[in-house]
Amino acid sequence: MILIFALFLLTLLVITAIAIVRTDDLFVAVMLTSIFSLLMAANFFILDAADVALTEAAVGAGVTTVIFLCALELTGDREKARVGGRWIALSTVGILALLIIYATFDKPRLGDPDAPVHQHLAPWYLEKTPEYIDIPNVVTAILGSFRGYDTLGEVFVVFAACIGVLFILGVSPSRKNQPVIKKSSGLRHHLIPQVVGRLLIPFIVLFGLYVQFHGEYGPGGGFQAGAIIATGIILYALLEGESEALRAIPRGVLLGMVIGGALLYGGVGVACMLMGGTFLDYSVLAADPVFGQQLGILIIEAGVGMAVCGALLAIFHAFAARERLS
Repeated sequence: MILIFALFLLTLLVITAIAIVRTDDLFVAVMLTSIFSLLMAANFFILDAADVALTEAAVGAGVTTVIFLCALELTGDREKARVGGRWIALSTVGILALLIIYATFDKPRLGDPDAPVHQHLAPWYLEKTPEYIDIPNVVTAILGSFRGYDTLGEVFVVFAACIGVLFILGVSPSRKNQPVIKKSSGLRHHLIPQVVGRLLIPFIVLFGLYVQFHGEYGPGGGFQAGAIIATGIILYALLEGESEALRAIPRGVLLGMVIGGALLYGGVGVACMLMGGTFLDYSVLAADPVFGQQLGILIIEAGVGMAVCGALLAIFHAFAARERLS
C-alpha cells in the first residue's frame, strides 16, 4: 500500500514539474512550486525522513512561497518570451537527466541491509551513540556532535546567504530614522484569514519550540524549529502588516539573531578548546562527559534555530521592504 501511494506521489511530482515549466503565468508557477514542495514533504515522510519533511514543508511550501510572491509583486505577471537558446537548454537538461538515471542503476536498493552505509557507518553510530551521548535520536547526535563541523559550516552558509540577499536587495539595517510607511494593513480587514491565522500562529510557534527542545528525542532540531517559527511570524506579518511584525521583532534584532546564532555555535567550540578539549568536543563542558555532550548539542541547536529563524525573517522583510525603500 505504501509503495502504491509513493508511486502516486511521484507521478504527481512529475506532472507538477511539467506544469511549472510549461506555464507562462508566474503566479500559477509559484503556486505549483508550493504544491511541489508539499508533495516532496510527503515523500520524505514516506522515506522516514521526518526532520527533512518538516523543513521542506516549512521552507519550501511556506516561507519560499511567500518570498516568491513578494518578488512577483516587483515583476510582471507573465514570463517574457525567450529569444533563442531553447535547444541548448533542452539538450543540457536531457543529458543531465540521462546521466542521473544511469547513476541510479548502481545505487543499492532502498533499505538494502547489504548496502555499504549499513555495513560500516550506521552500525557504528547506532552502537556508540548510547555510549557517548545517550540520546534516543541518533540523527541529532550525528548532526550535532559526530558531524559538528559540517553543521557549523551549514550555519555559516545560512549566515552568508542572508547577508548576500540583503546586499543584493540593497536593504540597510542602519536606516533607523526612516519612517515605516503603513500603506498596507495586511489582511486585518478579512475576517476568515484573521480568525484562522490568529488561531494557528500560537500553535505554530509552540510547535516550533517543541521541535527545538525535543530534537534529542524525536525528529527536529534547530533547522526545523527555526523554519517553523519563522513561518508563524511571517503569517503574523501577512495578517497584521509588515510594520506590526517589525514592531514586534525589529530588523536589527533579526540580524542579531543571525550573527548571534552563528557566534553561539562557534563560541561553544572555542569554549571546548579553552576547557582543555578539542574544537566542538562537548565532553569537556561538564564533569560527566555524556552530560557535556547533551549540553553542547542543546546549546548549538539553539544557535542553529536562532540563525535560521533570523535569516528567513530578514530575507522576507528585505523583499517586503524593496518597493518602499525604492
